[in-house]
Amino acid sequence: MGKIVLMMSVSLDGCIEGPDRDLGWHRVDEEVHQHFNDVLREMGAFLDGRVGYEVMAGFWPTADADPNTPAPVAEFAGIWRDKPKYVYSRTLQHADWNTTVVRDVVPEEVRALKGRTDGDLGLGGSDLTAEFLRHDLVDEFRLYVHPVLVGNGKPLFPPGTRPADLRLVESRTFGNGVVLLRYDRANAPTG
Repeated sequence: MGKIVLMMSVSLDGCIEGPDRDLGWHRVDEEVHQHFNDVLREMGAFLDGRVGYEVMAGFWPTADADPNTPAPVAEFAGIWRDKPKYVYSRTLQHADWNTTVVRDVVPEEVRALKGRTDGDLGLGGSDLTAEFLRHDLVDEFRLYVHPVLVGNGKPLFPPGTRPADLRLVESRTFGNGVVLLRYDRANAPTG
C-alpha cells in the first residue's frame, strides 16, 4: 500500500499562490522540473481539488504539442495525461484525461483507494489538503520552498489546521535555491 503524499510548492512565507492566484513567483527551472517528473512518474495517481485540476487541465493536455517545448515540460505532459487522477468537486460534472470525479472526501473510500493503488497518491491543493488533514489522511509532506516572499496570498495550511508531529526524512537544495523538505508523520495513524 502506498502513501498519501502532499506535494506542493510554497513561498518562504507559506503561500501556495500570490494575490489573484499568481504563480509567477515559482522557480521551476529544468533541474526542479525534471525532479518533479521523476517523482510524479512513480506515483500511482494524483488527487486534486477542482481548481487545481482545472489549472492543470487548461495547460498539460497539449503542452507537448509545440516542438519547441522544453524536454521536461513535454515529458510531464505525457505523465499528467496518462496518470489516473481523482478530482474532488461537488460542482464539476465531467473530467477528461483519465480522471474520476469524486464528490466528497470520505475517509474509508480514500483508504480503500490507497489500498488498491500501486504507488503513492500525490495530493495537491490547499483546500483539499485541509480536508485530508482534518481526516488524518496525509502520510508524507514534500514541500518545495521557493526563495520568495509573496507578501500575501493563499496559505498552504489555513488557520485551524490540526497539530501533527513530523519527522524530517530528506532535504535537498536545488541549484536555483528551491529547497525540498520531506517529512513523514512522526506518529502516523494506523489503518
